Amino acid sequence: MSGIRGALLVGGTSSDAGKSLVVAGLCRALVRQGVRVAPFKAQNMSNNSVVTPDGGEIGRAQAFQAYACGLEPSTRFNPVLLKPGGDRRSHVIVRGRPAGDVGARDYISRRAHLLDVVTDELASLRADFDVVICEGAGSVAEINLRSGDIANLGLAQAADLPVVLVTDIDRGGSLAHLFGTTAILGAADQARIAGYVINKFRGDVGILEPGLDELQALTGRRTLGVLPFDTELWIDAEDSLASPVGRRVGPPHDVVPVSGPRLSVAAIRLPRISNSTDVEALACEPGVDVMWVDDPASVRAADLAVLPGTRATLADLAWLRERGIDAAVAERAAARRPVLGICGGFQMLARSIDDPVEGIGTAHDGPVPGLGLLDLDIVFRPDKVLRQVTGSGAIGAAGEHRIGGYEIHHGRVVRSAEQPWIRDDVHGDEGARRGSVMGTHWHGLLASDDFRRTFVREVAVAVGKPDFATAPDLRFDAVRAAQVDRIADLVAESVDLDAVCDIIVGGADPALPQITHALRSGRR
Repeated sequence: MSGIRGALLVGGTSSDAGKSLVVAGLCRALVRQGVRVAPFKAQNMSNNSVVTPDGGEIGRAQAFQAYACGLEPSTRFNPVLLKPGGDRRSHVIVRGRPAGDVGARDYISRRAHLLDVVTDELASLRADFDVVICEGAGSVAEINLRSGDIANLGLAQAADLPVVLVTDIDRGGSLAHLFGTTAILGAADQARIAGYVINKFRGDVGILEPGLDELQALTGRRTLGVLPFDTELWIDAEDSLASPVGRRVGPPHDVVPVSGPRLSVAAIRLPRISNSTDVEALACEPGVDVMWVDDPASVRAADLAVLPGTRATLADLAWLRERGIDAAVAERAAARRPVLGICGGFQMLARSIDDPVEGIGTAHDGPVPGLGLLDLDIVFRPDKVLRQVTGSGAIGAAGEHRIGGYEIHHGRVVRSAEQPWIRDDVHGDEGARRGSVMGTHWHGLLASDDFRRTFVREVAVAVGKPDFATAPDLRFDAVRAAQVDRIADLVAESVDLDAVCDIIVGGADPALPQITHALRSGRR
């Protein structure tokens, strides 16, 4: 594959069809062949984000795809990020920096300018790398949004990209989705659809093949690959849709076999949850069972309760109270059963929260009482904290461990009577701890292996399970690397990579037919 140069857009027939997975797999598979590859998503809508080394913010899926390419995350890979918070408005990030809040109609008027931003960034990446694998957003068939589109076929037309469509067959109706998605497009857009990939297939591909043959006869497009359903894939969810209540987080079975007691973790599924991936590192620890929950009984019963991040601290705090989960968390604290708050979840543990910035769905009438489990006050400021961080974290008598992470938040601790939980190398005291209640603004700290293991062991002792044993040699980064390699293996084994490379270099076959019907009237 030496000498290959070009770009490709991986589009979908729906949201969560498998675009992020296919892009990551293609990136890693090509890197293995010595190709210099970069990922790209012009516009992402997700509350799962990470901080880049230069202090910008991008979608977590693009950071994972960069990891698949052997690259550090960069704002170049996701120049526009929309973070929905509620009230039909989203926080806009452009080239890694906050650019205000918009409603759906407001955003439509801004897209003409943003098209220049994303096409310029893509052109820059194409100059610096052999191949750029782009990811679309949602479905490419959202014809109500086609005018001014910057993420799907609007980008493909502006940047002259061929498109491969991905569909999730586990939902049913995939052959119709592929046909209908192609047929609903105008002629110029159809001409860019070069082929199809089917994701999450269960069973004998031979049974599916007659349908694929008929689909090719109807559309002229080949199905380039059929990816099998793989229950071993679990890491780096793209957004909160992948965190439904009742779903177990992490691998389907322990990474390392364990015997003895197990620990249960109730991860509270907030309505506006952000950075839900914080609990993935916890879930990969053998013997730790992490579940998304939204009821007081589950919070009371678990060995550890986690309040994760949120895009709307006050609105989700009100939701917590409406469901009675606040009382369950308070009962845990009174009984010295462990509670962990991360970012927005940490802010909820405070004595008071004053939020004139992100108060989605709430009027700003001054400070609002928090859960009061930590004696500190939070005030939100317009400027957002965006930084990668390093430091040390103390766990009881076990001493300190080196840790790293990142911060994304408007809220600041303006007063604290609690002992700090973390020592930031640059900014000093961070987080707070009172007995079994711990909190921090840091995302990602549980990916620090020694700190995570010591934290888990302390939880076990606190709930009367001193015999719980961690896996001393487990490295979260190795688990993550194994996941991306597994994705690449699936793609390499199930997709015709030579055909994909031909599309990357030469574009869609100009002889591909247009699907027409009697009601079509001169669309693009």
